[in-house]
Amino acid sequence: MPGHEALSFIPEDLNDKDMYKLLIGSIVPRPIAWISSKDKEGVLNLAPFSFFTVASRKPPTLLVSIGPGVNEREGTVKDTLENIRATEEYVINIVPESLGSKMHRSSKSVDSSIDEFEMTGLTKEPSYLVSVPSVKESPIAFECRLSQIIPIGSDHLVLGEVKHVRMNEDVYLGNYKTDIDYWKPLGRLAGDYAGLTDSYPLPQDD
Repeated sequence: MPGHEALSFIPEDLNDKDMYKLLIGSIVPRPIAWISSKDKEGVLNLAPFSFFTVASRKPPTLLVSIGPGVNEREGTVKDTLENIRATEEYVINIVPESLGSKMHRSSKSVDSSIDEFEMTGLTKEPSYLVSVPSVKESPIAFECRLSQIIPIGSDHLVLGEVKHVRMNEDVYLGNYKTDIDYWKPLGRLAGDYAGLTDSYPLPQDD
C-alpha cells in the first residue's frame, strides 16, 4: 500500500515451513479439489487439496499440486499420488460449505486400507467414463484421466484431462453456468476454510 514500508523475503533465506505460510496466506482464496482415487486392488481414497486450478481450456485440463504431506496428512497425500500413477483415473469433487466437516475429516491421516467414503459416511456415485466413483453429495464432479505428472522439488503437479462433468440439476442455471449462491463453494483462506459466495460486479470502463 502507498506510504507503507515494504518487507523483503528471499525464499532461500527462509525455511520451508515459513515460505509455505507466506504462500498460503497470500494466494487466496484457493478452491479445493476433493480427489477420489483408488489403488490397484480397488481400495478407495478421498482427500482434499487446495493447490488447485484450471490449467487449460482446450483440452479441458485441471491441475492439482500434491506435496509430500505435512504431519498427519502425509499418508493421505502419498496414497492419492500413488493411486493416480497406478490407475491414471480419478475424480475431482467440488466442495460446498455443507460438506466442509466431512471434507476436513477426510484429510486426516489413516491407514491406506481405510476407505474414506465409509469413514465419513459419504455415498459412492458410479462415474460415467472412469472406474473411480465420485462423491454423490458433491454438486459437481469432474472425471479425469491423467495427462502427465510433473515433479517440482518435493511436490508433483498432476494434470488431468476432464472426460466427463456430473452436475446436480439444482445447481445449474442454464447456459453452462452454476448457481454459486445456491451451492456455496468452500475455499481455503490461509489456514482456514471460508465460504466464497460474496460477489461484486466488474467495474465499468469510463
